[in-house]
Amino acid sequence: MDIAAAFLGITALAAYLNHKFIGLPTTIGVMALALVLSCIPLGLDLFGYHWLRAYGEGLIEDIDFSEVLMQGMLSILLFAGALHVDLSELRALRWQIAVLALIGTAISAAGIGFAVFYLLPLAGLELPLGYCLAFGALISPTDPIAVIGIIKSADAPKNLELVIAGESLFNDGVGVVLFALVIGMVSTGETPSVVAGGTLLLQEAGGGILFGLLLGYVTFRMLKSIDSYQEEILITIAAVIGGYALANRLHVSGPLAMVVVGLVIGNHGRALAMSDTTRMHLDMFWELLDAILNCVLFVLIGLELLMIDFSIAIFVPAALVILVTLLIRSLVVATPLAVFKGFFALPRGSWQVLSWGGLRGGISVALALSLPDGPSRDVVLTLTYCVVIFSILVQGLTIGPVTRRALRP
Repeated sequence: MDIAAAFLGITALAAYLNHKFIGLPTTIGVMALALVLSCIPLGLDLFGYHWLRAYGEGLIEDIDFSEVLMQGMLSILLFAGALHVDLSELRALRWQIAVLALIGTAISAAGIGFAVFYLLPLAGLELPLGYCLAFGALISPTDPIAVIGIIKSADAPKNLELVIAGESLFNDGVGVVLFALVIGMVSTGETPSVVAGGTLLLQEAGGGILFGLLLGYVTFRMLKSIDSYQEEILITIAAVIGGYALANRLHVSGPLAMVVVGLVIGNHGRALAMSDTTRMHLDMFWELLDAILNCVLFVLIGLELLMIDFSIAIFVPAALVILVTLLIRSLVVATPLAVFKGFFALPRGSWQVLSWGGLRGGISVALALSLPDGPSRDVVLTLTYCVVIFSILVQGLTIGPVTRRALRP
């Protein structure tokens, strides 16, 4: 309880200061302030005042970031993000989203992994191939929590916004499966076959989608049978938290299941199973919960700086990795848009928005933290953190101008 109180207090103070004095988008503002707050004990530590850094590290260590996000916040944030996505509009762009979320993520993971393996030695840093591929898998999916909250302020055309949001909602399941395959390879020393990889992807991703459809239908029928917003909101909470836990037990993708449940309830549920009163209260509840947890998550990302082992020597490799990540993201996005220009039917210059708007966030950090302890894990974590911070602060703050310039007639 003390830890929760401390983080909620920090989050509330950061949100207040940002709203009152800075005026950045809330998620970016609170993370920037958390980074500044993390730099204070780091600075004092250089001058021999170690107690504040030790206290901060103790506070962060008491929270398992990977567990809190992947087993706690993620289900709620993904459901809330999908709740207001128009399914009919998303269905019209399903193949564009599928190409980017499935094929694009897989190619990006392999491309980044091998590029990092061969290029890092040029910057004076070596990393085993398995860990390079793990880094490629965890950094390739765009983070829906970061993307959806920021892309709305970019004034992108509706169809382009839907492709960005849809890709970010669905590519996490692909990225997590690829990450699991690579970690299995690292731990056992055996390279998984294409059949084994395809089977796991089908089980996790396909199973997650089917489970989400079933859970969404059951939840829909329950909501339709009553008219009381308190109980109906409670049903959605149980479906999200309980459904995510059950998906993990069934070894299917919990993130994909929650996205599907959110789409079912957000479209069919809101239109056919709720009164106006229920709809108003449910929307208000999930929007507020989404906003609060987003703020807490980005504060946690900022405060994780205390746990990262930075050194001067890491900055050149980090800059190289950021450049590699951006280049491969651009290639993965621009190639299908150029080859299948008529099929994608997106405005000219969309590849620039899709590339620059492919933000990375807490999911990448959480996966990096789940790696086995060791020097290679520390390097991957540091590189991941650098990419995430650049992604949110630099790309997130400039996505609006990039969108307006790229789509200029």
